[in-house]
Amino acid sequence: MDDRPVDVRALINEVEGHLLVEAARADGRTAAQHFTARLPWLTDTQREEVERHYTEEHLSLTRHGWQQVARRSHQLRSEYEETYRSLRRRLVVGNVLGAALAVVVLVLLMASGLS
Repeated sequence: MDDRPVDVRALINEVEGHLLVEAARADGRTAAQHFTARLPWLTDTQREEVERHYTEEHLSLTRHGWQQVARRSHQLRSEYEETYRSLRRRLVVGNVLGAALAVVVLVLLMASGLS
């Protein structure tokens, strides 16, 4: 072991990723077995080959879906962050204008009271 600190969050994310892939692979195998069960004329070798291809395709489609979700999540995050920054700017400008108006009103009231 080296002296670098362990990034627990990264480690958890990596383990979670491996578990998700294995779960998707297992789902693919199960779906492949259900599919080939409806094809009784396949030989054992053919069945294994179809199941292997089916499982690979299932995992590929699952990964593609995850990538699409990740891309959309990043897009939404960017959109929400921009909306938040815009609202925050508007709020600050509104508060500054309100404070300036209050100062002007106070000055006018004080000036009218002095005369």
